[in-house]
Amino acid sequence: MPEPFVNGDVHHRACGICPSRRLPVGGFDVWQRPTRECPFNPEDGHRYAPDGTPVCVHPEKVGLPAGRYKSEGAPLVVELDLPPDPSEVVPYLRDVLWNAAPVLLDDLISQAQQQVRQRFPELDPLTVMRRALG
Repeated sequence: MPEPFVNGDVHHRACGICPSRRLPVGGFDVWQRPTRECPFNPEDGHRYAPDGTPVCVHPEKVGLPAGRYKSEGAPLVVELDLPPDPSEVVPYLRDVLWNAAPVLLDDLISQAQQQVRQRFPELDPLTVMRRALG
């Protein structure tokens, strides 16, 4: 059985009943917020879409963008968009990287390094990443 996305981390921001605590990434959908379309099931306390797909309704807590990963097979992708001011790059990356799901980190770090090189030739990508992750 695949390992749950949030595996035993009691300090993780995901809710105690979040499907991320029992299912792997791709085993549930992530919706932007709670809605009547994905009510709590009184039998088990979890949220489900009308088709029965488990739903997380707090993308900011699990670090995944909203998407129909289980129900529609949506790809898990995040597009990084660095701010135009070089002085805002490190704080922006710190926020994005520290709040991202671990499964997204490799891609986000690659995007960040590439964008820093392209947009801010005066900045050293390695130094920027060290400051953002330090």
